[in-house]
Amino acid sequence: MAATRREKGANESNASPSPMLTTGEACQILHIHCNTLRRWGEKRLIVAYRFGPRGDRRFKREDVTALLAQVTL
Repeated sequence: MAATRREKGANESNASPSPMLTTGEACQILHIHCNTLRRWGEKRLIVAYRFGPRGDRRFKREDVTALLAQVTL
């Protein structure tokens, strides 16, 4: 029964339309420094979602690609 739950959870996470990116992953896509992305989040140029007790930032992939389109124009 536990294996079924794990498989179901794995399928659900793979089916999510917008995977969350870490700060480092988002910075690689945008070709910017992590401090720049953090500052943009504070200025609300991009939405940063905070997770866990440390308050780690995560970003939606579609938000990052939309910001990339704006920056490259």
